Amino acid sequence: MIETVLVATDGSEVAAGAERYGVALSAGLSARISGLSIVEDRGVGGFRVGGLPVSPPPLDALEAFLAARSEAAGRRLAERAREKGVACSCETARGIADDILVERAKQADLVVLGRDGEHAAFRTALPGSTVDGFLRKTTRPAVVVPAGAELAGPILLAFDGSPGSRIAARHAVELAGRLGAAIHVFVDSKDKGRSAARFDEVRRLLGSASVPVREAASTLGRPDAKIVDAAREANAGMIVMGAFGRSRIHEYFLGSNSAAVVRSSPIAVLLAR
Repeated sequence: MIETVLVATDGSEVAAGAERYGVALSAGLSARISGLSIVEDRGVGGFRVGGLPVSPPPLDALEAFLAARSEAAGRRLAERAREKGVACSCETARGIADDILVERAKQADLVVLGRDGEHAAFRTALPGSTVDGFLRKTTRPAVVVPAGAELAGPILLAFDGSPGSRIAARHAVELAGRLGAAIHVFVDSKDKGRSAARFDEVRRLLGSASVPVREAASTLGRPDAKIVDAAREANAGMIVMGAFGRSRIHEYFLGSNSAAVVRSSPIAVLLAR
């Protein structure tokens, strides 16, 4: 049961989108928000690196700026929540962002954070380092929100028969029921017999769903690309899938369908655990 949603923000434009998404999701779930904004130690620490005969700039002003920006981000989130009638408490913390996120996430049922962070304009399509570190360390389900994503339309459940996708199916049932959204199930398998077996299994898992359920399958192409395409075709407001597939250790080190979907999807992705 999702009762507390941790919404992380760094004040950036991408984070603003994640704030809106997190508030809309919390309002639909009648959940309360725990807001978190972090002053990164490395924001100032990098200027203290020695080894060269160069004096750092005055750091007190920089530290004050970072703290003020973090507090302003929390106030913005609290105001968005207030406008939607969502209970919200915000905290400003200082330290290593992904480690703090992992720790605070232990007290929440779901985490919402922007995919790209404040340095999005200076990177390729890879997720931000904080997001990447958090997703590899956390044990909590998390919604990764790309710029421009909106919570509107059905939920796309990507099901591959793995333990993670079974957990994802349970999340999809709860979210769809409480949000009043349909569920679109996507199954990818190059074997038609295996595809049929997976549909049979997911039907049992979704048996308690009180919303319409639609099914789609594909046998050709990359699984991550097909999941994103299926979500686009369904005009989905969220993709729900397992954080890890059938070979967790392999995927942790070499990348996975879930990581590829998070990188490329214009739709928010819930990674279930």
